Amino acid sequence: MAVNLERPRFEAKSDRWPALPLEDWLPTQQTLHRWTQIVGKTRLGLAPFVNHWWHCTLYLTPRGLTTGAMPHAGGFVEIEFDLLGDQLLARTGSDTESIRLENKSVADFYTEYRALLATLGVEVHIVPKPNELPDATPFASDVEHATYDADAARRWYRVLLQADRLLGQFRSGFEGKCSPVHFWWGGFDIACTRFSGRTAPLYSGNAPNVPMYVMREGYSHECISAGWWPGVAESPVPYPAFYAYSYPEPAGCSTAPIEPSAAFYHTEMREWILPYEAVRGSSDPDGMVLAFLESTYEAAARLGAWDVEALRSSASLYQKKLQAGRKI
Repeated sequence: MAVNLERPRFEAKSDRWPALPLEDWLPTQQTLHRWTQIVGKTRLGLAPFVNHWWHCTLYLTPRGLTTGAMPHAGGFVEIEFDLLGDQLLARTGSDTESIRLENKSVADFYTEYRALLATLGVEVHIVPKPNELPDATPFASDVEHATYDADAARRWYRVLLQADRLLGQFRSGFEGKCSPVHFWWGGFDIACTRFSGRTAPLYSGNAPNVPMYVMREGYSHECISAGWWPGVAESPVPYPAFYAYSYPEPAGCSTAPIEPSAAFYHTEMREWILPYEAVRGSSDPDGMVLAFLESTYEAAARLGAWDVEALRSSASLYQKKLQAGRKI
């Protein structure tokens, strides 16, 4: 079956935002997606539960993605994708083990990874098959996905760094309950979610190969989420993009005015979309992304009758003082 990977075309303006057309690295993206799920499920199995499954996400480091320190019977362990060094590192207080990131099947990676954990004395139960993917071939049997283009992986990581930075800046403007900026290995996206403080209607949607109780806990409270992902082949958005959406979605989102002009409401996805290529082509990528994040939040929050003013953070005031060189 031919894969539809059409995407908007824009001219790039900045090396800080590298080219990342999905068709150029799709085999690597699909392999890496499953590798990150294997590592993410380790954190899911070891870390204490946090509402909305925040305990199982990964985080950016100066070299890649990490689980952070995870408790286990023998102490603590950290797993990091060192994307600059093309290796997976597993560290305890006394030992470090590694796996090369190179062309190898998911099955081989999974076998090496389980052996690495055993060497470090880390015991963890994980469900050994992917979530949020139509193809749920168990990791130990997956020999189809076996590509790793190190250059593409590093370009993807550079985009994640930019998205993490801007989502962090956006996050600072909110006073209420808000998630960290974190990487979801299920959806292969980086995101930040704000909450109104009210419970939400019982979730009745679906995600491939995800138990309903997982989705219902994740969407148990009203939220507005924003993030970036590299696109999904054979989906309505098969190209990299920033996105934003509200759950539940209030009436009027599809026609609400938002910024910038390159952004739009995707009727099938029921999300606002800002194509990554538009950001790359902008003379002010930061301003474009922040305008998108702020305007979509403002639209969804006001349409959803959130107390927008009460939830506005005073952090911006302190930030302005710091920028002006004033002591606090």
